[in-house]
Amino acid sequence: MRLPRMGLGCMNLSHAYGIPPSPEDGLAVLREALDAGVTHLDTATLYGSGRNEELVGRALQGRRDEVVLASKGGLEILNGTRSLDGRPDTLRRQVDASLRRLGVDRIDLYYLHRWDRTVPIGDSVGALAEAMAAGKIGAIGLSEVSVARLREAQQVAPIAAVQNEYSLWTRNAELGMLAETREAGIALVAFSPVGRGFLSDSVGDPGALAEKDIRRPMPRFQGENWAANARLLPAWRALAAEAGCTPAQLALAWLLSRGDHVAPIPGTTSADHARENQATLALSVDAALIERAGELINHRTVTGPRYAPQATREVDAETFEDAT
Repeated sequence: MRLPRMGLGCMNLSHAYGIPPSPEDGLAVLREALDAGVTHLDTATLYGSGRNEELVGRALQGRRDEVVLASKGGLEILNGTRSLDGRPDTLRRQVDASLRRLGVDRIDLYYLHRWDRTVPIGDSVGALAEAMAAGKIGAIGLSEVSVARLREAQQVAPIAAVQNEYSLWTRNAELGMLAETREAGIALVAFSPVGRGFLSDSVGDPGALAEKDIRRPMPRFQGENWAANARLLPAWRALAAEAGCTPAQLALAWLLSRGDHVAPIPGTTSADHARENQATLALSVDAALIERAGELINHRTVTGPRYAPQATREVDAETFEDAT
């Protein structure tokens, strides 16, 4: 599946990163992003317990044909608790609910948000294949999966996209998924492409993050790990200045250099940042400088695992811990 080279991850507008903007402000961000040329919006059942899909649906009124619309199922909030459920009946219900909330009759790309290890992935993908045959979704994606799981799923139905975390500071995709998707003609959608704000130099003091910000329990933002990672920032800022762009743009330019099939989806609550991210597509950054960026920030120079143990158990993607 050929996706736009730059998309917008919509999660931040309703979920996960502290206190989200008001629905009115979030709607304004989405509309301004569309005006700036964003043509790929990514949302999910989980985000804001469905409120994010409703917000995206409002933004798309009268503009549906302008974008590739992606959503996800398999994760949701039930009775205030995060639920991972990949059973076919659950996914059928969630696809229909996503269509209602988005106010559309077809979602271009629908992901299994996480693999439910209690359900064979073929069963989950089979339910999405039914939705595709019924015209409810245009293509099937998987998120946070390994190469082995991707290959298993492909035995059941074509997989158009894999959405895994990928950035300078999270290189797990380079343990096989980057090459596998390239060879199979599958889009690799890179979420958290600016390292959850680290690579955009926007975190400052992690201790000042909002109480419910998902970065608080992440090891890279804690204690000695953060102190070690923060020591990378002066050189990172200098490299972006040398490139004549912002730190976020350099991080995105590096990702775009990984292959034509790689599509970052940075998230933001700022229309200005959405425009800045989109403008990366017009930048020309010297290849030698791109290489230096990769040498400065990578899995050897970044300190700490990306997730705490509980979140790690939900992820099927390859890890450097398993590779050693």
